[in-house]
Amino acid sequence: MDWDKLRVFHAVAEAGSFTHAGDTLNLSQSAVSRQISALEEALQVPLFHRHARGLILTEQGESLNRTVREVFAKLAMTEALLTESKERPAGRLKVTTTVGFGASWLAPRLQGFLDAYPDVSMTLLLDDTDLDLAMREADVAIRMHPPKQPDLVQRHLMAIDWHVMASPEYLKRAGTPQKAEDLDNHKIILFGNYRPPVPDVDWLAEAGRRPGSPRKPLLEVNSLQAMMEAVRSGLGIAALPDYMANEAEGLVRVLPDLKAPRVDVFFVYPEELRNSKRVAVFRDFLLARLAHR
Repeated sequence: MDWDKLRVFHAVAEAGSFTHAGDTLNLSQSAVSRQISALEEALQVPLFHRHARGLILTEQGESLNRTVREVFAKLAMTEALLTESKERPAGRLKVTTTVGFGASWLAPRLQGFLDAYPDVSMTLLLDDTDLDLAMREADVAIRMHPPKQPDLVQRHLMAIDWHVMASPEYLKRAGTPQKAEDLDNHKIILFGNYRPPVPDVDWLAEAGRRPGSPRKPLLEVNSLQAMMEAVRSGLGIAALPDYMANEAEGLVRVLPDLKAPRVDVFFVYPEELRNSKRVAVFRDFLLARLAHR
């Protein structure tokens, strides 16, 4: 099979249309279509069902795309390792983590890392779902749970605690809760169940309640930063991770003795990158910074 045709096929399979794949590959729609037709003719199987609203992989196309994805992922991994300097870290490092941790804690501290290693550049991918490290969607991940895949290397980074926060204006207006049961009389802000970034993110809904009878929030918003801004505006009370609450100027911590679940955070990367200098120095940078957070 021709590598160029496979590259085009993979782009079409991921994009779902000749036009979008052509934009990615800088080829015309007709050129992309010809490459796919030639590949189908060479294999003597249809790879796509063609519809007015786009393309759908056939069973044979799905099988081929799984193999092609794995091949290109391995090639990208090999290229990254080959181009890395043996003497010092160099090249691009793709890091993924949750939106809240990446935006609130990690991004403001990256200058120190990139200044220390000028030959390293970084792509920061913020997503509350897990990207596939085996498929090279990222090189390393900072995850709020242990990895589920057995072929990933993990290192425990830290444990996150929760702080229950409110604004002085809200507390002046609504009073300060003295025990968990008092939250029934307050306006509560939760994340909601849309792709929760960390386990038990909405634990405040059941604090002081019978199991299975959560209190209803005034607001659900699928962003920890938005939750913090809603608290800052005086809307209500929310539980925020300590890396945000510790830097939330002007907010007041309430119910400091309330027991909350802890979140273990892990540094995760594929086995193939065990000897990567970029990965090692970034891990050490994180450990050093987290030790003084």
